[in-house]
Amino acid sequence: MLKQRIITALILAPLALIAILFLPPQGFNIVIALVVALGAWEWANMSGIHARPAKGLYTLFIIACCFGLSATVPEGMVWYQGQLNSTYQYVLGSAAVWWLISLFMIIAYPKYSAFWQRSNLIRSVFGVLTLVPTWVAVVTLRTSLYEIDPYYGASLIFYVLGIVWAADIGAFFVGVKFGRHKLRPRVSPGKTLEGLLGGIAASSAIIAFAALHYQVEPSRIWLHLLIGGLTVGVSALGDLNESMFKRCAGIKDSGKLLPGHGGVLDRIDSLTAAFPVFAFCYVTWMA
Repeated sequence: MLKQRIITALILAPLALIAILFLPPQGFNIVIALVVALGAWEWANMSGIHARPAKGLYTLFIIACCFGLSATVPEGMVWYQGQLNSTYQYVLGSAAVWWLISLFMIIAYPKYSAFWQRSNLIRSVFGVLTLVPTWVAVVTLRTSLYEIDPYYGASLIFYVLGIVWAADIGAFFVGVKFGRHKLRPRVSPGKTLEGLLGGIAASSAIIAFAALHYQVEPSRIWLHLLIGGLTVGVSALGDLNESMFKRCAGIKDSGKLLPGHGGVLDRIDSLTAAFPVFAFCYVTWMA
């Protein structure tokens, strides 16, 4: 299993690096839409949709949402005179509300969950609210200041990836060594409060380095640290959110596409929350 995980990671990491750094915006948008489409196929299964034609239709709907947004707002108009397009702002704002709702769902689980557990449609809508804003958020960050510096947006994406991955690693080791207090045992028995705090501590070094790299004004450092910490905290929420839906569906992994890793959603669950929330904060307070 470990050998499979390492081989898969060694293959995917360079591909992700090439896509982020070297693909033009249009090509990059298509690649991210395809990743989201793979996640949509798996989400359909978590929603109780098992027939291949129905799963295919759901996946096509998610792709249509992404390509529809891309056609409505061309790459060069995502940002205009330093302002994000209003449609994208609306999507990111909706995502922030969705993740707040998701937080209450996770805290209350399994209470008050009967109405959505019994409905494939409602769980499918939750997938739309999770996956489409992820595409919008990544595109938003990648195109930020693109005309001035083609790599600035890439650095924002690497920042989010860095703090989330650092948090995952820190949470794993601290949780294994010191984990005593379960976060939400009925949702994900392996997640602990100590692990969450360890993850936040592990990511703090990257957050601090980024503050220096971007030459953040001293009066705004607290805001930078707050948004970084919030992004890390929300990434844990994304993980718990997927665990909750997998538990409802009675499955261990979202899929089998990535040997040793499970499905695509098993790898990007944290990012589906982190990217939209960070992008919303970036657009609102940092851009």
